[in-house]
Amino acid sequence: MTEEAGMDLSPLAMVVFDWAGTMVDFGCKAPVLALAKAFALEGLSIAECDLRADMGLAKKDHVRALLARPVVAEAWLVHKGSPSDDGDVERLYKNLEGVITEAAADAAALIAGADTLVRTLRAKGLKIASTTGYTRPMMDAVRQRAAAQDYLPDLVTCAGDTLQGRPSPLMMYRSALELGVWPMCHIVKIDDAASGIGEGLTAGAWTIGLAASGNGVGLSEAELADLGAEERALRIAQSRHVLEAAGAHYVVDTVADCLGVLIHIAARLRAGARP
Repeated sequence: MTEEAGMDLSPLAMVVFDWAGTMVDFGCKAPVLALAKAFALEGLSIAECDLRADMGLAKKDHVRALLARPVVAEAWLVHKGSPSDDGDVERLYKNLEGVITEAAADAAALIAGADTLVRTLRAKGLKIASTTGYTRPMMDAVRQRAAAQDYLPDLVTCAGDTLQGRPSPLMMYRSALELGVWPMCHIVKIDDAASGIGEGLTAGAWTIGLAASGNGVGLSEAELADLGAEERALRIAQSRHVLEAAGAHYVVDTVADCLGVLIHIAARLRAGARP
């Protein structure tokens, strides 16, 4: 008997994955690149730490959040001569739509271990859903590339499919409703960003944060490997702290490390624990 055949994941019923930094795009590079280009079209250069601060939000909400950050608001005022307004948000978002689709598709290679985990979960009867801050048009090419790598969730919920995005629980609720899964404590949300952890928590699901592959470190797999051991450990520890502070029930490095945690969550559920 294989290890997968012998494991017990009951009563877990569904895992909901994020996309960039979780299942694809190691380092969550595409959204940062696209946001930087959108602001560059307005004549502003935004620091990467600011671009990453609100990662995981619906992209229009992300633009608003960026413009509200004091350092960005001040730079906008100096460059433009007046504070930003709703018209500026719409124009920036239009700029973003023009570049993010290509950037996201280019970065849609599956993170190592993602396909193996999904196959194992499906074999045990779990549903696979996903939520994202990308809109449906932004996701089209990403979904096609993921499907070509044998990753096709049962349901993809995008920004704009619900009235509110992260950290509201509405995309999680939609996943549960459409796939007929309840109670919410039988669902696990896996995400690399604090807003995605908040999404899972507010929905009443278990949450697993990913510290190494996503927004918190912000490096490609090769870039991360090139760091010295001490610097690499420090960067991952800092990312882990952010996810723990956001309330994640568990934090691991990448999606490849999640199976053991899922087995542990299932055992806790059988013992009567709840998120």
